[in-house]
Amino acid sequence: MVQIGIIGIGFMGVTHFKAAREVSGARVAAICTRNARKLAGDWRDIKGNFGDSGGVQDLSGIAKYEDWRELLRDDAIDLVDICLPTPLHREVTLAALEAGKHVLVEKPIALSLDDADAMLAAAQKSGRLLMVAHVLRFFPAFAEARALVQSGDYGALRGVHLKRIISRPRWLADNDLEAVAAHGGPALDLHIHDTDFIRYLAGEPKSVRATGLVAANGAITYLQTQYLYGGTDAPAVSCHSGAIAQPALSFEHGFDIYLEKATLQYNNLFTGSELWIYEGDAPRRVLRPQRPDGFVAQLQHAVECVRTGEASELISGESARQSLALCLLEQQAVRTGEIVLV
Repeated sequence: MVQIGIIGIGFMGVTHFKAAREVSGARVAAICTRNARKLAGDWRDIKGNFGDSGGVQDLSGIAKYEDWRELLRDDAIDLVDICLPTPLHREVTLAALEAGKHVLVEKPIALSLDDADAMLAAAQKSGRLLMVAHVLRFFPAFAEARALVQSGDYGALRGVHLKRIISRPRWLADNDLEAVAAHGGPALDLHIHDTDFIRYLAGEPKSVRATGLVAANGAITYLQTQYLYGGTDAPAVSCHSGAIAQPALSFEHGFDIYLEKATLQYNNLFTGSELWIYEGDAPRRVLRPQRPDGFVAQLQHAVECVRTGEASELISGESARQSLALCLLEQQAVRTGEIVLV
């Protein structure tokens, strides 16, 4: 039984806690938060841009820590699940690896490539696994679409467009440079979901072109990117993402994927959990992917990697580092107005 310790009980920490209930061969053995109310299991105030609130949880039999260093000293913990703000990822990850723990850390891996490289070096030195929670690879519609593209049944990939839009976070209303530094802004914290999935689906582009909106506080709040693969036969890939919607539209994501013999379409607002497939003149085919919840599948995968000792190809630290690098190049393209080589 893999024993999981969750550090950080915010929206993602709660989401991972609930997902762990459906994971076989593992259990949450410890949590860490500085909030006494959360330690008591009252998570009713915790809510993100989708899903229900955290509710009230029975934490009987679960060790509770106010200091993450104490959790790392718990010999019972095998896998540390770090759900803290991104600026804390490096410090806590390095300490967890040094303590001999395997690590699953929320995306993005870090705010800078220097921090990401330090985390990768620490994982290699410790002989422990470093995995980064790029959960979009496990979302049923996204995972199914990627499998269909990889199968080759519908011919070559010709075009991809992804969309990820949320309403404006409260902190963006203020000229708060500290908040921008802490979150990385929507162009990193939000957009990296699709940057990572594009690499997973179509591979590494050769260059990027991007335009966007830059707020007074320096945050890129919205951007449109073209991923350039070179050559007239290469797929045309694009994405737009950001915190630009009105409050009534809190969260929208989806894709249009164009293959030689089919078009794949998904949008959480219109298709629900379904993947729509168009082939020739036939009426659209509705596919309901028979896959587990993305967060459950992700955590199950991480647990299996810990159990077997085999490094993950899906959520490796190395892959997350490359997704961060690409996302930062997109930001450079927005700020300079130039095409940036990858």
